[in-house]
Amino acid sequence: MANLKEIRNRISSVGSTMQITSAMKMVSAAKLKKAQDAITAMRPYANKLTELLQNLSATLDGDSGSAYADQREVKKVLVVAITSNRGLAGAFNSNIIKEAKRTAAEDYAGKEVSFVTIGKKGNDILKKGAKVVQNNNQIFDDLTFDNVSVIAEFLMKQYADSNFDRIVLVYNKFKNAATQIVMNEQFLPILPPDSDATDSKGVADYIFEPSKERIVEELIPKSLKTQLFKAIRDSVASEHGARMTAMHKATDNASELKANLTLEYNKARQAAITGEILEIVGGAEALAG
Repeated sequence: MANLKEIRNRISSVGSTMQITSAMKMVSAAKLKKAQDAITAMRPYANKLTELLQNLSATLDGDSGSAYADQREVKKVLVVAITSNRGLAGAFNSNIIKEAKRTAAEDYAGKEVSFVTIGKKGNDILKKGAKVVQNNNQIFDDLTFDNVSVIAEFLMKQYADSNFDRIVLVYNKFKNAATQIVMNEQFLPILPPDSDATDSKGVADYIFEPSKERIVEELIPKSLKTQLFKAIRDSVASEHGARMTAMHKATDNASELKANLTLEYNKARQAAITGEILEIVGGAEALAG
């Protein structure tokens, strides 16, 4: 059994760890509320804009915006892996890294696959065994639509210039604080409308004003930027949820460990006191004898 000083040191260390994890849990909970409200408010707009984009892309035939709907033979693929800059969030980052690697190895086996990383954790791992063409750690310092638009424009240009034949987003979709869903979503080329939905609802008929070309020129880039912005906001909300859950579990584990160490300390202290009493009694008996 460890001596009393060692156990006291361990109890103190676990107590300090518990305070840190508890504080991190509360910070993540506060940030989660803001991030959750942001993605919840954005989803209906982003989903409707994507629906409009898909219906519009189905009507394109040689228009200027059809470059983003051009279905080419897939030879070169760009995977955009959205992680975070910090750890201590359970399997949040590792799930994205695993899915990005799986996508390259299985979905696009035999193709030339490159990566764009958004988040330091993903970049640190993927750059060791894969080609990373761009890293965007700084985006989380000031997450705005304008800053995300710069990344989206880079991706759109890479596709329009035929540097890549397909661009895929891999990120965590926020469901609740305890659940994040790993998404593997095609960014470019623009997906056509779902055939089942088209059969049931019919193809939407739009009146274009001022002109079809102008709508294509404005709507498609804006929709793609919004799609990327939504994915990053989803990832941010998922990160705070995952970290809050991980820190809650860590706090509970630290509390349980501290209770066990306190019990062990009390037992060791009791044993030491009993031993001292026995030594005093034995010494007294020896003197009396």
